[in-house]
Amino acid sequence: MKPIVRKIASVTGWSLLGLFLAGPLAFSSREMNDIECREIVVKYAGNSPIRLSEREVIRLAKSAGQQIIGKKLTEVNTGMIETEVAKNKTILRADAFKSVVRDSSGFKGVVTLKVRHRTPVLRVISSQGNYYMDAKGHKIPPSVGYTADVQVATGNIRDEAAKEELIPLAAFIQKDRFWRAQIRQIHVNGTGNILFTTLVGDHLIEFGSPENMEEKFRNLRAFYDQVLAENNWNKYDRISVKYKNQVIAKKK
Repeated sequence: MKPIVRKIASVTGWSLLGLFLAGPLAFSSREMNDIECREIVVKYAGNSPIRLSEREVIRLAKSAGQQIIGKKLTEVNTGMIETEVAKNKTILRADAFKSVVRDSSGFKGVVTLKVRHRTPVLRVISSQGNYYMDAKGHKIPPSVGYTADVQVATGNIRDEAAKEELIPLAAFIQKDRFWRAQIRQIHVNGTGNILFTTLVGDHLIEFGSPENMEEKFRNLRAFYDQVLAENNWNKYDRISVKYKNQVIAKKK
């Protein structure tokens, strides 16, 4: 076969193959209009310790007020589902999308829900409420279904103070390996002073306000290294860094 003839035959062959493939795809596209949703799949994003069960996420999706299972896939409103699921205070973001998959019986419609939960940084237990907070100060309700290993704050705590003062303090503690292991609980007393209970050593730390926290922690760490490390862990009842550039220790 001459080169020009071979080229024409090649082009013709690819054209016919394209037509052959286009026919079934176009047919399938029309057919998909009648495909029903037969499954809801839940996927999780991120690594937050808070996680609603798949059953609960699906319940939230169905609470959007529209039938999902058994409804034509083209009629499922994913925007409504996303809005309804995201109303839950544990969820930061919800994305819903539709797809068609083949199974043993043919084609079936699937709605996939991808959810990202809020990540708690602080647990607040006070007369004003019991809740977790994320880094932006959003409240997350507690549940028997999940726990989070974060700093716990108790006492006289206003929501605004928790957001503006305690969250940065808890974040600082969490980032420091030593203080994360040593500070057991944050307590705010009636005058607004912050106190720490400790895991090692029978003493209370009087921190005062969160102002100049880095300097206070630096001075406190110096006291730990220079004084308490000399087998004096249980010698003091209270250690105060509430006053600028001072560490005051009260013996038992």
